[in-house]
Amino acid sequence: MRVERHWWNGDRGSRSRRDVYIRTDGERWEVEAQVGGAQGRSKVQQCPGEASARILADAWLGGRPEWREMAI
Repeated sequence: MRVERHWWNGDRGSRSRRDVYIRTDGERWEVEAQVGGAQGRSKVQQCPGEASARILADAWLGGRPEWREMAI
């Protein structure tokens, strides 16, 4: 799976860092919400397509202005 989009909440603290990823292999789509950086916890949700993955990612971002989209 390759990362299509990645957002970060801008916090470098290991406990407060949050990341949201949209990934695809060209057929399957998934969204991952990660807490605490690479060593933290995460939740992955499979999605039927790109549109639903974007809707889920937007919901997990919650419209908070501190989120930044990272360059892929």
